[in-house]
Amino acid sequence: MARVMWRCQPGAGLRSSPVAGTPRWADRGNAGVRPESVRRWKRQWEQGGAPALRRSPATGRPPKLDDAQVEKVRAALEQGAQAHGFEADLWILERVGLVVERVTGVKLARASVWRLLTGRLGWSLQRPQRRAVERDASEIARWVTHEWPRIKRGR
Repeated sequence: MARVMWRCQPGAGLRSSPVAGTPRWADRGNAGVRPESVRRWKRQWEQGGAPALRRSPATGRPPKLDDAQVEKVRAALEQGAQAHGFEADLWILERVGLVVERVTGVKLARASVWRLLTGRLGWSLQRPQRRAVERDASEIARWVTHEWPRIKRGR
């Protein structure tokens, strides 16, 4: 029988059970849920109601940048790379790391800069198209209409 995490399913087990006044998970002892879990959930329900059964936030090391600092970094990055003294207006991880350090005073590793850009700022990787600087659209159009058919017929 598959184990079911009743606590993690939104709204599951919070409807009333056949026994008046008790949550539905109170009679789930034979549904693949360990009795210890049922007792713990019951105790949490009695102490704090439905909000006590909600998932607790993830633990771990707090981020180096708080929300205010992230917004400062966002504003700085939206100005563009050239506004910060870089030659091309492209953001690479090293450049973003330098701007983060200038704006906030916090030095981030490359992996942390990547997580900042993709996770907290919601940016995505954009690769510029590779095109020759000498590209001439009219010459390309002429080649496609005149030269390519000649080459193709030669086969």
